[in-house]
Amino acid sequence: MIFRTTLALAVTCIPTSLAFNSVSLGRHANSHSLLTRAKSSSAEITTSSVVIDESLFLDEANALSELDFPLSEGELVTKAKEYLSSGQGVERPELLASEFIFMGPVVGGSSGLDREAYLEAVGGFKITDAFPDLNPRFHHFRADPLDAGRVWFTSVASGTDNGKGFLGNKPTGKKFMTPPQACSLKFNEEGKVIKYTIGHVMERSLGNTGGLGGIFGPAYAIGKALPFPEAQPYQPSKRYQMIQLIGRVANSLKKSK
Repeated sequence: MIFRTTLALAVTCIPTSLAFNSVSLGRHANSHSLLTRAKSSSAEITTSSVVIDESLFLDEANALSELDFPLSEGELVTKAKEYLSSGQGVERPELLASEFIFMGPVVGGSSGLDREAYLEAVGGFKITDAFPDLNPRFHHFRADPLDAGRVWFTSVASGTDNGKGFLGNKPTGKKFMTPPQACSLKFNEEGKVIKYTIGHVMERSLGNTGGLGGIFGPAYAIGKALPFPEAQPYQPSKRYQMIQLIGRVANSLKKSK
């Protein structure tokens, strides 16, 4: 039950203006002076040199073109949104290819879950029963210019534990907000989904989930963290802490010489 619920929940990864109002000749003169200085400043910004090494940056449009994938970026993004809108494929299994694989940072292991295992696990649990106001906030959809058929997008999910209870617990009324999570959908040339990845945290200091994504984040935020290390906020290992200590001591001795 915990495994099924874990997978099901894991699926869920100033403009400014300047106005001058002159009511006297003196104020008009001041306004003229301000405008003159503003124009001068603008000219300085325009003529200032900015050094950019273009060799560091991928020509994305050209890279996408060279992939020669039969579906355009717009078509791929539309298909990604169609999949997400259908219960992430559960309500329309025909959107998933026979070779479909689901993979999260932890859930699914190194090889991921196949189509049948994914549909069974996700189809048997509704996260909105626990978090009725769940909002995944899917955004920033874009085609991968280096991996044909893949669409990347971001999720910043939120919700309130005021439904039927999370994993059989009484509702706490607590809210959660995850960090941004990188997610992706990869399509074959027929437009079927062959891979779905979610839950890869992009900035663990954001949100209130201890830097955790997928199911683990909401569980931690409402005080119902799952009982294994992967479902806990990151803690450096003792070995890593020792290496850091040795490094600090070495640097201190070096500076004292």
